[in-house]
Amino acid sequence: MAFHVEGLVAIVVFYLAILAVGIWAAWKTKNTGSEGDRSEAIIVGGRDIGLLVGGFTMTATWVGGGYINGTAEAVYVPDYGLAWAQAPIGYSLSLILGGLFFAKPMRSKGYVTMLDPFQQLYGKRMGGLLFIPALMGEMFWAAAIFSALGATISVIIDINVNISVIISALIATMYTLVGGLYSVAYTDVVQLFCIFLGLWISVPFAMSHPAVTDIGLTAVHQVYQAPWLGSINSLDIYTWLDNFFLLTLGGIPWQAYFQRVLSSSSATYAQVLSFLAAFGCLVMAIPAVLIGAIGASTAWNQTDYGVPDPKSKKEADMILPIVLQYLCPVYISFFGLGAVSAAVMSSADSSILSASSMFARNIYQLSFRQNASDREIVWVMRITVLLFGASATAMALLASSVYGLWYLSSDLVYIIIFPQLLCVLFIKGTNTYGAIAGYLFGLVLRITGGEPYLYLQPLIFYPGWYQDENNLYIQRFPFKTLAMLTSFFTNVIVSYLAKYLFESGTLPPKLDFLDAVVARYSREHMDKATLVKSDNIVLNELAPVNPRHSLTLSSTFTNKEAFNYVDSSPELSNTEDN
Repeated sequence: MAFHVEGLVAIVVFYLAILAVGIWAAWKTKNTGSEGDRSEAIIVGGRDIGLLVGGFTMTATWVGGGYINGTAEAVYVPDYGLAWAQAPIGYSLSLILGGLFFAKPMRSKGYVTMLDPFQQLYGKRMGGLLFIPALMGEMFWAAAIFSALGATISVIIDINVNISVIISALIATMYTLVGGLYSVAYTDVVQLFCIFLGLWISVPFAMSHPAVTDIGLTAVHQVYQAPWLGSINSLDIYTWLDNFFLLTLGGIPWQAYFQRVLSSSSATYAQVLSFLAAFGCLVMAIPAVLIGAIGASTAWNQTDYGVPDPKSKKEADMILPIVLQYLCPVYISFFGLGAVSAAVMSSADSSILSASSMFARNIYQLSFRQNASDREIVWVMRITVLLFGASATAMALLASSVYGLWYLSSDLVYIIIFPQLLCVLFIKGTNTYGAIAGYLFGLVLRITGGEPYLYLQPLIFYPGWYQDENNLYIQRFPFKTLAMLTSFFTNVIVSYLAKYLFESGTLPPKLDFLDAVVARYSREHMDKATLVKSDNIVLNELAPVNPRHSLTLSSTFTNKEAFNYVDSSPELSNTEDN
């Protein structure tokens, strides 16, 4: 395949435009945040992100290269089809659930990162433990989509994959470095527009190609392959449900999502942004679904691609750029490539910023340097943006199973962080002992279940397992959801067992080495007042120790404070409006 100068020029122009918007956003907002608040302005944008920009940036965070390419691939692959393209529905429901139940308590309490409530309730040690799966998820996700972008660009314009990955990573890292969330948000507006326009322009041209059969016919009839609507085998229903819950519930506890929630100008706006993004995710998936259907409806031997078809060449994951390259005019395929690269950068920049925000605030500042100046935190964030951006790029270039690592890390976010988030926001009385026990139980159950993408063989064989043609063990049982539920109930049970043993005097106070029950209001927990400003939140955890209450069912398992938000209070209204 020849080197396409026109395609390279188109990509360069697009990247320069994105970089210009990012630098403009950084310049426009360089004085945002009062003295001593610059780091918070970088992380949450001064909490003044409006509905328009907020809706675009939250949607663009989910509508990434993996989302677009993965949806098209799922529809195209004969053994899956639209029935297995779960990301659009799963992530949309995730945003709806996040808006209904999680956005309001997180924004109302004035947190800066997703890990703040964990450190506030469980202490800095537990915050550090939860940072590990959160960081892994963000880093491996960024590496996976950088890798996908490099392969996509190489298909369209035939340049070296490594060069395209490095340049794309440099652009995304550069404007994130100079502008923080402001640059990420404003570039997301441009990128989402490019994704929408680029893919929708490509669809009519691809659909009208002479080698493409009517997708309405191939949806229900076998022409070149099985119908692209797909089906769910009765044996695979539990796997389907396990993956669906992973996307829906596991899509909530990500810093990239809560960064947008916490940057909203009010708690109500945070909810509305989630609902807008849910709608945006569905709309943006439509052209990807159509491109996957077009790929399944094409006689590839009648195109320049030739035989065998993409799935036989094991290039099904590249079906979107292949359709752009071989079924669209040259100038349209270049515009579509811009859309794909936009999708990648709109997710990669968010992941890099999210990882650096959590490290600078929850690890560096709150765990090691609580008296660090705001200027120091800003420089730590800038350095970690560079480090995490370079790390994601290196993994994209060197790791042979980046997607497998991301699958495993996203499972850990679902199995470990989601139940912990439920407990810390809605279950009254959980403590560090329960959190650690739930963390360990969930981790062990997930690892022992195996991971085919990493060739990690299972130690626990659940009902319905089988060996595929590569002698890998596949679990049909929904063991990921089982691990998540086990982690949740372990947290609750161990927390209340520890609470009972210490408060009843069965165990002496000196054994409370984590300061989680008897010494709950110790020096470590007093330090956590730095999580939020005193005029922004009343920390009930810092109130004087109350007498022991009876462990009734209603008082034990319901955190009424989580549902009694104080949006109407003048203090909170003023802080949110500001």
